[in-house]
Amino acid sequence: MTATAPIPVKTPLENPHPGDLGPLPTPDGVLYRVWAFCRRSVLAHIEKPDGRTYTLPLEAAPGGYFFALDRDGAAGDLYHFSLDGAEPIPDFASHYQPRGVNGPSMVVDSRLFPWRATAWRRPAFNGQVIYECHLGTLTREGTFLSAIDRLDHIAELGATAVEIMPVADWAGRRGWGYDGVLLFAPYHGYGTPDDFRTLIDACHQRGLAVILDVVFNHLGPCGNYSHQYSDYFFHEGNDNAWGQNFNLHGENSPPVRALLRHNIRYWLDEFRIDGFRMDATHAVHDPSDVHLLAEAAGIVHRHGGFIIAEDDRNARSVLDPQEKNGWHFDALWADDFHHVMRVARTGDRRYFYSMFQGSADEVVRTLRHGWLYAGQFSPFHHGPRGSVADDFPPQSFVYCISNHDQVGNRLLGDRFHQVLSPAAYRSVSLFLCLVPETPLLFMGQEWGADTPFLYFTDMPGDVGRQIREGRRRELLHSRFASEENIDQMANPQAEETFLRSKLDWTELDRPEHGNILRLYRAGLKMRRELFGGMNPPREKWTVEAQQGAVIIRYRLGGRTVAVHHHLAGPSRVPAGKILLRSEAPEFGGACDSSQPETLVVEEE
Repeated sequence: MTATAPIPVKTPLENPHPGDLGPLPTPDGVLYRVWAFCRRSVLAHIEKPDGRTYTLPLEAAPGGYFFALDRDGAAGDLYHFSLDGAEPIPDFASHYQPRGVNGPSMVVDSRLFPWRATAWRRPAFNGQVIYECHLGTLTREGTFLSAIDRLDHIAELGATAVEIMPVADWAGRRGWGYDGVLLFAPYHGYGTPDDFRTLIDACHQRGLAVILDVVFNHLGPCGNYSHQYSDYFFHEGNDNAWGQNFNLHGENSPPVRALLRHNIRYWLDEFRIDGFRMDATHAVHDPSDVHLLAEAAGIVHRHGGFIIAEDDRNARSVLDPQEKNGWHFDALWADDFHHVMRVARTGDRRYFYSMFQGSADEVVRTLRHGWLYAGQFSPFHHGPRGSVADDFPPQSFVYCISNHDQVGNRLLGDRFHQVLSPAAYRSVSLFLCLVPETPLLFMGQEWGADTPFLYFTDMPGDVGRQIREGRRRELLHSRFASEENIDQMANPQAEETFLRSKLDWTELDRPEHGNILRLYRAGLKMRRELFGGMNPPREKWTVEAQQGAVIIRYRLGGRTVAVHHHLAGPSRVPAGKILLRSEAPEFGGACDSSQPETLVVEEE
């Protein structure tokens, strides 16, 4: 191994953001950028595609940064860093880990990718219909490229955006993605960064926006080398339920904030992501005058994209930039809708479902206000929950009847249709398609997939054992499992658990599944026709409860169209022209009103 003298680098070349990290291909070679505060030296160990190796010392710069320009560097080079002479480790800002999170990092040049959807422009959030998917189980192959085969199905369904569960590289051969440890590196098990770009490009060619699920509230337990680089990446004493919080406010926090801002720009600039779903934002601790997530929203908006929060507080500050420390997000997952609908249909009052009665009045209040809890007392939280947000447009609230959490966090990973009668599932499905808020579907929901979606991981040794035991404790604590049935829990560490969760697309050849798919297609087609590809503004609709039914009346284009969703009892067929009904024979129904159904009627 030979040593190469460093090229003096006083400022990052071609870099308008001095705090950016990771390898930067330039016309002059590859610029390596590292933040290693309190470390004395950083040495790059570089391996060329032809097998030639050499080392390159990085030059220290103010603030704990280190830089070096490798004039012989190019895309495809593998490299490790040694800090203060320690064993080589991957780059914390790596763009690709071809041999996994513990292997060497690879230089990637996104400028070389031949984008085909050159006319694509990021769409507005208003009018989106979201399809959430986990790439490892969407197809048998579980790769970026194999997912392309299912994009026509998603587009023909009537979805407008594909929401991809996290891809930041994690340890192991399978996982949900929420234990990522390398925020810039697409998961190596799904394919290369260019494979991911190919998938995104294919989405755009079909008119589908791409939403990336991003986790800023913690890193996973294995393969996290941040502490080797600096003790200041995380804030001691601000742990959350999943791990340590990034250091967003403490000593030496500016470089950490810069890293996370860079991460958002990276996905926007180098992968053409259209929007983000930020995981568990309520757990991102930042008492700064401007929250890191508000900064992230500003970056996304300046790029013409949109940003969505998962936040269980029902806090208007997530949406409102005028609120103290407001974030100005475009939308957030409003789980109250899912919860009240599940309680209404199943009577399940366990754990957080204890906050809901499942009445028609609760459904109405949820639709009117975006969420049910807007400051009133919550028996689950033992205090007030939420804030008033009914001045925000309906697209600000993402509604679902299934998502990865609401399926995957059940004992058996069973789906909503598996605990309902076929008629009830048809009814609630059509209702979701026609609410004024933003609908989200979870992969397989649209045909009533028989495959479960279970919780699966692949962590080594004691970590894997602790995950299994923790999962067991969580299910017992929530009462979603009991001592009598907890042994039915699938082992998260078992490969079989992962394989059972893969969608079986041959189910679409069976009539009972094809019927449900036709209903979803018809419901989303009517949504497009009624709303013109936009969420109807609040002044264009009203909602009320009447004789056990929830009725949404849309005043659109000189006519009134009413959606009647019956929660219980035989359906009362209203006067007017029936445009669509969940119990129609083509959807597998009897069309006799003996079941509670959803009807769409043009009123006279």
